[in-house]
Amino acid sequence: MTDKLTVSVLGTGIMGAAMARNIARAGHTVRAWNRTRAKAEPLAADGAQVVETPAEAVQGADVVLTMLYDGPAVLQVMREAAPALRPGAVWVQSTTVGLDSVGELAGFAREHGLVFYDAPVLGTRQPAEAGQLTVLAAGPAAGRDTVAPVFDAVGARTMWIGEDGAEAGATRLKLVTNSWVLAVTAAGGEVLALARALDVDPGNFFDLVGGGPLDMGYLRAKAEVILGDKLTPASFAVTTAEKDARLIVRAGESNGVRLDVAAATAERMRRAAEQGHADEDMAAAYFASFDDDPRS
Repeated sequence: MTDKLTVSVLGTGIMGAAMARNIARAGHTVRAWNRTRAKAEPLAADGAQVVETPAEAVQGADVVLTMLYDGPAVLQVMREAAPALRPGAVWVQSTTVGLDSVGELAGFAREHGLVFYDAPVLGTRQPAEAGQLTVLAAGPAAGRDTVAPVFDAVGARTMWIGEDGAEAGATRLKLVTNSWVLAVTAAGGEVLALARALDVDPGNFFDLVGGGPLDMGYLRAKAEVILGDKLTPASFAVTTAEKDARLIVRAGESNGVRLDVAAATAERMRRAAEQGHADEDMAAAYFASFDDDPRS
């Protein structure tokens, strides 16, 4: 392995753009592609080469990193890239996908001779931009020297789950973790909505739980997003949160577990999106508690 890698980043939304930028800043050659090219163009200022097609992005790449919307989107884009994929290249699949998709994507990797890593990341916009994500990774030990510089560029920590990416060990842990994140976000929004309805100062609630076992930094952070009307730019958008909540529900159902909170959270996110908050931070699920915008 050379010190300088050629890395193809497919998908430059909130997370993908930040990851591409940090990989380029670490000294690697980055080719960035996004379906809407305008979202990728700002990366040129950081030294990335913005290209027209997935195939152009992956041509001769040492590492292909996918950070797209969901499993079907990843498979579609990789099929578009297929003619230019180099056998033996490493594929870092960082999109949050369902358990069924991981097996399908791993099968695609085998068909094209790619070294597959199931590698979702934990974190939102700010840690992504700071290169402070946590990478949850599963894949063969033999290729880890190649992916390590990429993981080091985007994250502060890499947690290895196993040596078989097809087993979806990393994705399983990501879905479990996201179930907690989404539950706290939804519950926090309901707390603030109820406080508003009962004419309770939210500050009194936080003073009451402050420093005790019911207190939580993440809850306070999401409350500040709502109370301070800081819903844009989103750290994690409502539509993506709904998608993840539904993936979590399906994962539970396929393994004999009923996840009522995750199902209700998905519905809250759907209602918030229908109210016009689709691209705002997932804390905007708060508005799903009201028939009318409480700010009006």
